[in-house]
Amino acid sequence: MNSASKRIRNFVIIAHVDHGKSTLADRFLELTGTVEPRKMHEQYLDRLELERERGITIKMQPVRMVYRPAALENRPGGLGGIDEVDRDRSTVSISPSEAPPTARLPAGQGRAGIDQAERSYILNLIDTPGHADFAYEVSRALAAVEGAILLVDATQGIQAQTLSNLELARSQGLAIIPAVNKIDLARSESEQAALELARLLGIEPKAVFLVSAKTGEGVRELLTAAIERIPPPANARGPAGGDQMFAGLIFDSNFDPYQGVVAHVRVFSGVLRSGDAFRCLATGAEFSALEAGIFSPDRTPRKELGAGEIGYVATGLKEAEKIRAGDTLVRVADAGRDPPPDPLPGYREPALVVFASMFPENQDDYRALREALSRLKLEDSALVSEPEDSPALGRGVRTGFLGLLHLEIVSERLRREYGLRLIITSPSVPFRVHPKRGGAPQTVFSASRLPDASEIAAIEEPWAELEIVTPGAGLGAASTLLAERGGRILEARTLSADRLLVIAEAPLREVIVDFADRLKSATRGFASFSAKPAGFRPAALVRLDLRVAGTPVPALAEVVPQAEAYHIGRSRVERLKSLLPQELFPVAIQAEVGGRIIARETIPALRKDVTGYLYGGDRTRKMKLWAKQKRGKARLRAAGRVTIPAAIFVELLKR
Repeated sequence: MNSASKRIRNFVIIAHVDHGKSTLADRFLELTGTVEPRKMHEQYLDRLELERERGITIKMQPVRMVYRPAALENRPGGLGGIDEVDRDRSTVSISPSEAPPTARLPAGQGRAGIDQAERSYILNLIDTPGHADFAYEVSRALAAVEGAILLVDATQGIQAQTLSNLELARSQGLAIIPAVNKIDLARSESEQAALELARLLGIEPKAVFLVSAKTGEGVRELLTAAIERIPPPANARGPAGGDQMFAGLIFDSNFDPYQGVVAHVRVFSGVLRSGDAFRCLATGAEFSALEAGIFSPDRTPRKELGAGEIGYVATGLKEAEKIRAGDTLVRVADAGRDPPPDPLPGYREPALVVFASMFPENQDDYRALREALSRLKLEDSALVSEPEDSPALGRGVRTGFLGLLHLEIVSERLRREYGLRLIITSPSVPFRVHPKRGGAPQTVFSASRLPDASEIAAIEEPWAELEIVTPGAGLGAASTLLAERGGRILEARTLSADRLLVIAEAPLREVIVDFADRLKSATRGFASFSAKPAGFRPAALVRLDLRVAGTPVPALAEVVPQAEAYHIGRSRVERLKSLLPQELFPVAIQAEVGGRIIARETIPALRKDVTGYLYGGDRTRKMKLWAKQKRGKARLRAAGRVTIPAAIFVELLKR
């Protein structure tokens, strides 16, 4: 390890959604003076307009901070003394010996602690999303750092995504610093939250940091602990061939209209310099670095990036598919060495759970849709798409997502950032179909592609294993909801005196739509859950088609349990009737299973008063106008087509 690496700390903030990660990152930026006070605003690292609107982090965002710990300024002995913090006119003693211990470090890892010879430290923070649909962002960030601050809301305690993120951090061997946030709120239960977190990590409750990201209380101590408890980076994970060989992990990327693809890189060994020629080991793409630099938090050019640093490199490449998250970057000069450089551990491909097809309303926009998705994939590595043709909707793309929120965010970004108007089919999970004629089973991603029932021997659907965190009083409601969705509880564990961790399983198609909302409603907002794939299982399923004005709408087809086909069909036609606007002719909405109509509703024609301008006189004049209107409506009904707004496709599935 070189002397410069000793001053570097790479870490992330991980937590359940809305537990205060971005606010804590704001306080870190203020404390280190990274952002000028006049430029500072809430959620500073949330750069997307959608992030600020929804109040959630969607994209991970790295930032480089330079910090001089107050411990070195106030005490010549470093962290050996005791701090006293004035808290509500009472004095609380904080002893560094009570700080949480680090996790066991991998072999070759640097030693944690504050070096008295160092005057300042480089802190590379990656702010990560908290929603389960963006867990792949978290996993990629964790592979680029040595430590993590695990944040828990004092008013909510441990939630499902807290457990999921902790499991990811432990799998990477990271040092974990536990902290309870929002201790300034009147309804906070900081002691109870600290007790839960301590029990989860197997440490003493006093080792959990208590902070308020809003007021800044305890934030300085937490940031100092990040320096003391998180080890500096080491070259232990570099490829074979010597530490001087450059090896960098691409953990994210974005597209710049002038500099092409910009790769976000963690340097594990060697030096990344502008002008050097590099190769991606997985794709084989080669480029000369147009620019290298750091995030502070905007892109700031530097001559070079050394081992342990996190920054970016502008590749100049225009083809988005040549740069992939998880790929290893090496110098072209080193690629021919003997032995050749080995790739760094990359990322496991995410398990996509929701599939939907996207078709441009104007077929001339098909190429623009493909290019837009290619650009979005640079920033969202979990996004997968491939071309698809539909006799009714034309050319489009079948796209895979990590959840419905992921789908909504992508479709909204396509609309806002690229001006695309899309028709999006009903979200579906993949089904495994066994044909009667024999042969290998087929995976069907769209309900409209499901073969006729006479050709199917069996259908298998994906299941999910759920981890539900709920108050003890909400166990009954959670159990009832699971039973309604065809799931069941496997076991329940105690997290604290009044909180349970429930392990359950359910069909994935019943989880992806509104399970989270229904669970929150059933438990008065206190429960949360995370899900992971649990394989395929046989199921009695049929295809439900919807007809509008006598015409099948492939985008609205879905796969439903055979026993519930009538009730779901009735619900869909009633829901669609309430969502579709009236036309000048009656519109029939029908649900069909296996060629048989099982439910129907009719949207009455929009009435136009064609005789309003007449007054008095012979009634035969009005009768002629009514007859003419009737003939016109008949022509409209015979040749009329109903346009279904894109927003209806997802709205229709909400129960």
